[in-house]
Amino acid sequence: MLTRIVNNTVESYGAFPHSGVVFSLFCNSGYGTIKMIAQNRHYEPGIHPFVSDDPVGRRNLTSSNAATQPFYPYQGFHESLALGQQYSSLGSQPLLCGSIPGLVPKQLRFCRNYIEIMPSVAEGVKLGIQECQHQFRGRRWNCTTIKDNLAIFGPVLDKATRESAFVHAIASAGVAFAVTRSCAEGTSTMCGCDSHHKGPPGEGWKWGGCSEDAEFGVLVSREFADARENRPDARSAMNRHNNEAGRTTILDHMHLRCKCHGLSGSCEVKTCWWAQPDFRMLGDYLKDKYDSASEMVVEKHRESRGWVETLRVKYAFFKHPTERDLVYYEGSPNFCEPNPETGSFGTRDRVCNVSSHGIEGCDLLCCGRGHNTRTEKRKEKCHCIFHWCCYVSCQECVRVYDVHTCK
Repeated sequence: MLTRIVNNTVESYGAFPHSGVVFSLFCNSGYGTIKMIAQNRHYEPGIHPFVSDDPVGRRNLTSSNAATQPFYPYQGFHESLALGQQYSSLGSQPLLCGSIPGLVPKQLRFCRNYIEIMPSVAEGVKLGIQECQHQFRGRRWNCTTIKDNLAIFGPVLDKATRESAFVHAIASAGVAFAVTRSCAEGTSTMCGCDSHHKGPPGEGWKWGGCSEDAEFGVLVSREFADARENRPDARSAMNRHNNEAGRTTILDHMHLRCKCHGLSGSCEVKTCWWAQPDFRMLGDYLKDKYDSASEMVVEKHRESRGWVETLRVKYAFFKHPTERDLVYYEGSPNFCEPNPETGSFGTRDRVCNVSSHGIEGCDLLCCGRGHNTRTEKRKEKCHCIFHWCCYVSCQECVRVYDVHTCK
C-alpha cells in the first residue's frame, strides 16, 4: 500500500487484501473520516499489500528500517536497471512480473499490486540511463551499458563511488518523473492530476490544465527503488540517501507553466498549472551534484538490533552533506585502461575533442596516450532556399571533417 500525508490527510493507494479491488483511501487525521474509491483491478490472493514504513519522511544516512524487513544478500537498485532496457515497451504487451529479472520479493509484490504503473517505472529507468549517457558522454566513464546483462553497467556500480551515486540518483529521479508524467497524461487510473497544491490564483491568471502530482511519483519511486536497501550497512544507507536526493530534485524544481488564451495571442485569459522541470535540467543539476559529491567514511556501532553502519563526512572542515547532495565513500578507478574487475572499458578508440582542455579533450580523455586523426566525409544539406509558398529546397554537399580518436 502506498501511503502519503497531504494537508493533514493520510492518503493510501493500494490493493485491498483478497478483494480483487484496488482502492484509494483518504483518511482525515483530524476527524477520522474515511473515503474509499474502489476500482476493479486484479489482485493476486495471498500477496498482502505492503505499507510504506516511511511515507513522507526523508531517509537519513542510518539504516533505520533493517530490523523490520527481510534480509537479502546485497544487491543495489542498479540490479533492477535492466528493467529499463528489457521492458521499455511494457505498455504494448502483457506483463508477467515473475519474468522480470533482478527483482527482490518486495519489488515483485509492488509489481503485482501496481502492475498498471510498471510500464512507467520501466520508462523512468530507461530515461535515467539515457540521461546518464548524455551527461557522461565526454568522460572516461561514459555510462556504457552491457546488452543482455542483468547488471547492465557491469561491475562499475558494485563500488560505492561517485558514479554509483549518480546512477542511483538519476534512475530514481527518472522513475518519479515518468510516473508523474503518466499520471498527468491520464494513462493510469491509480493517479491523476494534483489538486492539493493549487491555492488562490495569482493576478492575471487562473488555475487550469492538469497540475502534475510529483509527490505521487516520488512515493512510487521510493517504494520501488528503496525496496532493496534494507540492510544495516553503509552501502544501503548511501543508496537510500542518493535515491532520495534524486527524487527531491523534482520536488525542488516544480514550477508554474502557463498558457495564454485569446484572439491573436492577446492573452486575455492565462491558465496555469504545476509542472515538472525538463528532465535534461534535472540531469544537469544532478551532474553538478556529482562533481561536488561529499566523500564519507563508514562508522560501525552496536544498537539493540545488532551492528549498524552509518556514514560520516570524511573531512570535518567540509560542509556536511544535505539531503540534496550526493555521497560516496570509495574512490573511482581511472577508467583509462580496460579492466574486467572494475568494469572499465578503457578509452581506446573514443572520439575526443582536440581543441578542448577539458575532460573531453584528447589530452585528458586519452590518458596521455595520444590520439589518431582520420578524415571523414559526410553528406549534408546545404544552400537551402525558401520558396513562396511554402517549401524549402536544398542541395546536397559533401564535407570533410577531421575525427580524433584515442590511441
